[in-house]
Amino acid sequence: MTATTTFSDAFLRTTERHAAWGAQQLEAFTEFMPTGPWTADLDQRLYRQAGRDLRVSVLGSFDTTEGSWLWGWANPGFGGTPVVGAADEIRRLGEAHGVPEFRDDLVDLSGFDDPRFAVETLAFGAMGALGAAGYLGVQASPEGRLYMVPDDPQVPRAVPDALTLPRVLLTGTGLLGGSSARAVVAGYFGHHGLTHRQEADRISADLSGGATVDVLFDSADRVASVEMKNVSP
Repeated sequence: MTATTTFSDAFLRTTERHAAWGAQQLEAFTEFMPTGPWTADLDQRLYRQAGRDLRVSVLGSFDTTEGSWLWGWANPGFGGTPVVGAADEIRRLGEAHGVPEFRDDLVDLSGFDDPRFAVETLAFGAMGALGAAGYLGVQASPEGRLYMVPDDPQVPRAVPDALTLPRVLLTGTGLLGGSSARAVVAGYFGHHGLTHRQEADRISADLSGGATVDVLFDSADRVASVEMKNVSP
């Protein structure tokens, strides 16, 4: 295992198209989950927080002392059990698309300027690649954090909203350093099945209620503006 200081291009290309909708969905998930004490029965795939029960799947764990991430499928305590179904799927994605962060059992994040931020990026990227409804990171021991994704239909799914869309798209394009703003925007529209058109300097999409949006890009593939039309107050 070799420490790296940045995520691979394969990781960025695989996860960037999920950044905007993933950020919006994570907000919805955070609002859905009450704050308070938590317990988990991983044999039953059951997570409980402040009285709310949630079926979950384990992604992996993070050693805060070593700065290393271990995928659930590689953990001797979890490997081969149903609770690591999400981690198994991530491994298959990593092998299919050549993403070392998803494919390798142990990922050394200690070389990053902020390993704790890096692990959140890794978990967020996995959430997006899986199309999951959120992710959880909890302190499971003094040196270890456990990361899970919900696998439960009761979690609400965020939907496009014309009033908040500019903020959502701008947030998404700024989450992953080195990502393509065009890929982030197109990924958002594609995820929600919105009709959209790509031109040299923009992506235009049709929203519900007759609203439309034009996202313009500059020569450096950054969002120059988000223009909304026919938006009902």
